[in-house]
Amino acid sequence: MCHYVLPFTAINQAHLEQVGGKGANLGELYQIPGIFVPEGFCITTAAYRDFIATSGQLDMLLGELEKLGHEDIDECRRVGLLIRSHLEELSIPLSIQAAVREIWEQTGSHFSYAIRSSATAEDLPGASFAGQQDTFLNIKGLEAIIIHMRKCWASLFTDRAIIYRIQNGFNHRAVLLAVVVQRMIFPELSGIMFTADPVSGNRKVTSIDASYGLGEALVSGQVSADLYQVRAGMVVKKKIADKRIAIYGLGDAGVVKQAVAADKATKQALPDQVALVLAELGEKIAAHFGSPQDIEWCLADDTVFIVQSRPITTLYPVPHIADHHLHMLFSLGHVQMMTEPMKPLGISVLRIFMPFGKAGNHRSESELLLEAGGRLYIDVTKALGYRIGRKFLPALISNADEFISRAMEEFIHRTDSTLKAGIGSVSFSLARSTGAFILKLMKTLTFQNQAVLRERLEDLLAARVAENRQKINSKSGIERIKQIQDILPMLLPFVFKNLGPYVASGVLTFRLIDKLAAWWLEDVDQELSGISKAPLGNVTSEMGLALGDVADSVRNYPEVIEYLRTAIDAEFITGLNGIAGGQEVQGMIQGFLEKYGMRTTGEIDITRPRWRESPSELVSSILSHVENSKVGEHRAQFRQGELTAQQSADQLIERLRYTRWGFLKRKIMTRLIAVYRKVIGLREHPKFFLVQHFDMIKQAVLQEAERLVGEKVLENREDIFWLTLDEFIAVLETRQVNYDMIAVRQEAYERNRKLTPPRAMTSEGEILNGLVRSADMPSDALIGSPVSVGVVEGRARVVINLADAKINKGDILVARFTDPGWTPLFPLAAGLVTEAGGLMTHGAVVAREYGIPAVVGVDGATVKIKDGQMIRIDGRKGYVEFIQ
Repeated sequence: MCHYVLPFTAINQAHLEQVGGKGANLGELYQIPGIFVPEGFCITTAAYRDFIATSGQLDMLLGELEKLGHEDIDECRRVGLLIRSHLEELSIPLSIQAAVREIWEQTGSHFSYAIRSSATAEDLPGASFAGQQDTFLNIKGLEAIIIHMRKCWASLFTDRAIIYRIQNGFNHRAVLLAVVVQRMIFPELSGIMFTADPVSGNRKVTSIDASYGLGEALVSGQVSADLYQVRAGMVVKKKIADKRIAIYGLGDAGVVKQAVAADKATKQALPDQVALVLAELGEKIAAHFGSPQDIEWCLADDTVFIVQSRPITTLYPVPHIADHHLHMLFSLGHVQMMTEPMKPLGISVLRIFMPFGKAGNHRSESELLLEAGGRLYIDVTKALGYRIGRKFLPALISNADEFISRAMEEFIHRTDSTLKAGIGSVSFSLARSTGAFILKLMKTLTFQNQAVLRERLEDLLAARVAENRQKINSKSGIERIKQIQDILPMLLPFVFKNLGPYVASGVLTFRLIDKLAAWWLEDVDQELSGISKAPLGNVTSEMGLALGDVADSVRNYPEVIEYLRTAIDAEFITGLNGIAGGQEVQGMIQGFLEKYGMRTTGEIDITRPRWRESPSELVSSILSHVENSKVGEHRAQFRQGELTAQQSADQLIERLRYTRWGFLKRKIMTRLIAVYRKVIGLREHPKFFLVQHFDMIKQAVLQEAERLVGEKVLENREDIFWLTLDEFIAVLETRQVNYDMIAVRQEAYERNRKLTPPRAMTSEGEILNGLVRSADMPSDALIGSPVSVGVVEGRARVVINLADAKINKGDILVARFTDPGWTPLFPLAAGLVTEAGGLMTHGAVVAREYGIPAVVGVDGATVKIKDGQMIRIDGRKGYVEFIQ
């Protein structure tokens, strides 16, 4: 057979470059027993390549196209039209026409055919390209097939195809086009089948759309369709549409749109038994391809034909779990304010850091912390198997993310009887440590003197940091990495034992103050807002004040300001030499980096650049302070916050004097406020302690990698970020690196960056969102969690990347999340909206410290709210409203 054409019977995934994604998938379908695929063939990319090679203009036109961005819509349209017009006039070589004639005659010259494009970047796991090129139905005769083959080739340069390629980073010259020529089926029914529910993500539910006539009308959105959902061999859901229009084949050529009879339009189109047969076929096809599939099907003469299958690219990946039981998983990234994907080393470090879920080897990666889509998910199923876990875990997690808490409650309600099965008793060691935790918590709440608590704890933490640094730096090579593996799982128990009770005391006292004040008094928002301001000892707030000091050192030196606008990381400090004021500013920045240089955004991922490595990330925050505040204003504001906190506490306690049992209430409230003000400042100490360790671990790993670079084992020291710690040990042993594996992981990382991770999901892939809308919320409001009381209106400042942040005094900061790296922006913001977060996460706590209203956990906030849009946020009820 000529290399210009291939029959379906000779095609599989190995022919992707010759027949494109759609063609390769059809060839694979043809190989599956029990799957009926209409006969056909592919006109290969070799034909397309030889066809365009006859052009003397295309190279020049592609050069014009390569200069354009996706925002240059008019120019893309102009150049695209020129290319299409040129290709439709270009002669097709006779050798290609002869090859098409030969295979057409073998397949059946008397049949009509559907002709579809099949690009080499189409219908793949990482990019669907669905609908980007043209499809032609009911085409009969060789001349018509060749004409429409040329139209398919030209459709590679439709406006939508050009823009899609630019947006997804595909080279216009690299994407080639094959043409699928498939025998037409004229069905009674047709539709689309998803082997996983495309809405919820559940892999156990097959979702089927069905309508009358050809499926093209359904795919193009011209007609409505019935919806059928199948699970475990049963139709579990039906939604019957009013199917008023259908498209049918017209004679020997083309198609026609027809009205459906009124008595037929609202009837169930697809019999239940056929839906079950379709679901079985879908399972077989998904199993063959190894992933959930989007399948086009049709029913003719009581036979189900499959005419296309592609991966469902919109589903979020599901973690691998060994058993077949239902598990619940929630996102560590949403809790830790880092929803971006991580590289393998960052994932490995955190999975070893997790002390639970290990089969006897403390150096292994936890089976309770699982990777999916480059993010980490915590499997809480076992914990929910205990009665105490079902009772308290949702309440505990609500401090980090209220929606995850609601999702957990929903999961418990659904699976309560299953969860209880097979769970043993709580271990003695866990019970003992929990008991000690509770005793220390009660001591803190009732009678412990807090005066020297912070100093004692900081000395304890500093000693442990110094001890672990000495352990890591005293070794080298394999032993050094094993030492890191020994230290990592010990960090969380140390924090839990020594800091946990005080952090828990801060959370508990805040909730008690809020609940009791609302119970005993009316209209307490002002006092509650004031009490949280400017607590002492918060290392992150102190960092924000220190950066404000840096801004004060900069503001009087115009040359320094101009330098910072364009400064690069490699010369950030030394570049200040010789600039007026540079020496003073240099000293301030160096002092700041010595103390806080290990911090950054997304700092739980050790592969992320630290401020010490990328100080230019601080520039936007420094310049925002310079432009929007006066010298010393940040510290004056903090001192005013301390005064406001004391006045608010005194006012609240005084108001209790005039209530029933006022003496007792005042005593209780006085103690709660005193404990809260003393311990809430310790809330950021655990993370500061952990980040110091992650920083020293990163430096140690990079030092070992640098040695391998010197030995020519590694090409670049940061290549180590694409390996786990165990794999790094193997590299140290063998002096060999699998760069093919690294390339695959880099490609996966880029795909993962485009995914939106769910807060919570089941092991079946079902997304649990936990959204609840109160009756008193505006119908078009965005729902979130209320975490800092007050109502404020202002201009939304949507910030995706901290390094690019530009915020003015009085703006409402809208972000995916905020972590300690974002603290310098808070003195300028009038309010806060984030996509991730809960009552005691970073943004919520700092918002209360500055007395600004905040709503967190607002799904899609950075997309739904436009930069510069006027919004109103209600930090008591938890919603964001658009102002007309």
